[in-house]
Amino acid sequence: MADPIQVEVVRGGIVEARHAVHAVAVRDGQIVAEAGDPRSLVFLRSAAKPIQVLPLVSARADLDDREIAIACSSHLARPEQLEIVRGLLAKAHAAETDLETGAEPTPIEHTCSGKHAGFLLLCHERGYETSGYRLASHPLQVELLATVAAATDVDPASIEVAIDGCGVPTFALPLDRCAHAFARLPHLEGGSRVVAAIRAYPEMLRGPIAADAMFVSEVDGWIAKGGAEGLFCAGSPDGLGVALKVEDGAFRAIRPALAHFLRRFGIETGTLGFVTVENSHGEPVGELRTRLEIGRTKR
Repeated sequence: MADPIQVEVVRGGIVEARHAVHAVAVRDGQIVAEAGDPRSLVFLRSAAKPIQVLPLVSARADLDDREIAIACSSHLARPEQLEIVRGLLAKAHAAETDLETGAEPTPIEHTCSGKHAGFLLLCHERGYETSGYRLASHPLQVELLATVAAATDVDPASIEVAIDGCGVPTFALPLDRCAHAFARLPHLEGGSRVVAAIRAYPEMLRGPIAADAMFVSEVDGWIAKGGAEGLFCAGSPDGLGVALKVEDGAFRAIRPALAHFLRRFGIETGTLGFVTVENSHGEPVGELRTRLEIGRTKR
């Protein structure tokens, strides 16, 4: 097994901290590059959203790109983002009080309210009772578990389930299966529409300087979605999927590690890999950089 990518935090020429990053690339279901443990068990967290939205996209042909993108998002509650969430709720004949996100500070301002509004709309389409839609035993969540299992080519009975920050189930999967799902996403039912929506409105995923939004904006044809505790998944238009997991959960290590890993394939990520450390005056006082070469690539 190759060593993880090491990302150093440097201030004044001194290494202040280090993050170990596990990474894997998958094509046609097979691992083609790795750094660290390519089969480490990780929770998909919010990186599951482009997969979880697939049944809704297939059920509602009238959704526009912004609505699909916001259902995949971990948004920042900007006015233009909340406007689209409210539009999804209207299509679901639901109110903000029907959102089971918890308060942040209100349900609609919760970073996952776009996903939850999409869940309510899918409940409306399926005829599911909306109360308790976030619970693992609800028919909606049973359907979504099956959707994630099919996308990752994993037996649903083998997937360990825990509870995400917004109260819905989250799924534990080997890192390479996460990459595999993103490699396959354009070819899954509804997947081409999800890809088109994310590429059309990457800023809806969170904000314009988020790692996933920046990556989609700067690298032609790719899609991406980050998840809590340092998970990042992405897929190319020609069937390459990658997944990275920061061992200590520090998401700040993703950008330099991702740029470093993708250079193995001759893929340049523009300014994504350049991460400065700034003080409270906005002055650059350090940087994040990779230290070790990534693991082997199979030819």
